Amino acid sequence: MRILVTGGAGFIGSALVRHLVKNVGAEVLNVDKLTYAGNLASLTEIEGASNYQFLQADICDLQKMSEAMNSFKPDRIMHLAAESHVDRSISGAADFVQTNVMGTFSLLEAARHYWNDLSPARKEAFRFLHVSTDEVYGSLGDEGLFEEVTAYDPSSPYSASKAASDHLAIAWHRTYGLPVVVSNCSNNYGPYHFPEKLIPLIILNAMDGKPLPIYGEGVNIRDWLYVEDHARALDLIASRGRLGEKYNVGGRNERRNIDVVKRICSLMDELRPKATPHADLITYVTDRPGHDARYAIDATKLETELGWKAQENFDSGIERTVRWYLDNEWWWQPLREGVYSGERLGVLKKG
Repeated sequence: MRILVTGGAGFIGSALVRHLVKNVGAEVLNVDKLTYAGNLASLTEIEGASNYQFLQADICDLQKMSEAMNSFKPDRIMHLAAESHVDRSISGAADFVQTNVMGTFSLLEAARHYWNDLSPARKEAFRFLHVSTDEVYGSLGDEGLFEEVTAYDPSSPYSASKAASDHLAIAWHRTYGLPVVVSNCSNNYGPYHFPEKLIPLIILNAMDGKPLPIYGEGVNIRDWLYVEDHARALDLIASRGRLGEKYNVGGRNERRNIDVVKRICSLMDELRPKATPHADLITYVTDRPGHDARYAIDATKLETELGWKAQENFDSGIERTVRWYLDNEWWWQPLREGVYSGERLGVLKKG
């Protein structure tokens, strides 16, 4: 099995690439532009593997994508490359539209031409997995779960750009017959997570004795999915998912943001105690514009059709995550010093 992964130096992408190379034994070509969130250090443990290759390239470059496909000859494309941070999309939407919409378009077109030229047997076996987010569905009320048939209602420039890319992927299946499957996941967490996101930001700020910022009152609810569980799900969906279908991936671990932060604080009190409790560092800040109240995924289709089940619950996963950051300063310290030091992002300037 030869698999081309886009965005494989990112958080979820690197977890997927590590899984495919180490556990599946696939031949993997990782295509990544290496923007600020792309980090080859996340792939250190497989960089010398004989079944792993890396290509630095932009998915918006149709010619480069075509060349990569024609030379590597993948049996499967797993598309994860995206701009993904909501706060950054609020103050800089253009990059999100360019990468997430136009980049997906370029990749679909390159894949379509590549697929059309395959032999009948390889054409039949080929798959294109488009990896997306539950944020395309908008905000849930107190009850209910996002299902694959839930209407799209994106709130941020990020989620709108991902919704557009989802529609493109399904349209390329319906119009051109490209064998596409789409996945939509809940909030991921785990090792190698870029420190702008909530969980790594809180862990590292707590370690440094810095304020732990909570938007609004911290009552926004997210469904948390351990990234290695997600990687296993993506491999299953690409292998056995029905063409033209969507599969929601969620950990069934709903938590309020404030409760996530307090759990991290209690773990830090246990593992790296200080004179005062880490929870004393919690600071409430002005809420994010258009902040969705609740996300929660119904993963029944994935669980019943394909037999997937999350191996980590939130308590086990968050402890593994905190311990990983405490033990792996070599990975995150260069990012905190040279790329992102923990400042607030996505603040709208008036006037």
